[in-house]
Amino acid sequence: MHPNVARVVAAASTADLEIEVERFPEGTRTAADAARAIGCEIAQIVKSLVFMADDAAVLALTSGVNRVDHGRLREALGAASVRRADGDEARAATGFAIGGIPPFGHERPLPVLIDSDLLAHDRLWAAAGLPDAVFAVTPAALVRASGGRVVEIAQTGTS
Repeated sequence: MHPNVARVVAAASTADLEIEVERFPEGTRTAADAARAIGCEIAQIVKSLVFMADDAAVLALTSGVNRVDHGRLREALGAASVRRADGDEARAATGFAIGGIPPFGHERPLPVLIDSDLLAHDRLWAAAGLPDAVFAVTPAALVRASGGRVVEIAQTGTS
């Protein structure tokens, strides 16, 4: 098992969550790629996005069909400014590269905000540390294991 995947599996276990990681050689880097490979709706894909809020890294978990509203994110965090982290910042904050960032198991604890739209599904799929590795999870287990706070962070009227 790749060390990144092992770290995600171990973090899940620590949170009393048993996950089964699936690998897709064609890749699951984007939400559309993941949905196509898995055979699910794009809305069931959990995008793990790193943002910098007043220079501190935060993780936003959003539905694959949504985009994060920076204003809503800034308000939810009580931050003066919010911007998307670049690849180096995302890796430094999480220990994972963009395209494989999981919702938990990061290098250090991060504040996690969860798009409320994710709760509308029975089953979600999230990255497991690599751009071709994913695992299934229920919304309740995602919230519990990530320690995230459910908020409305999606832009309205987008897909």
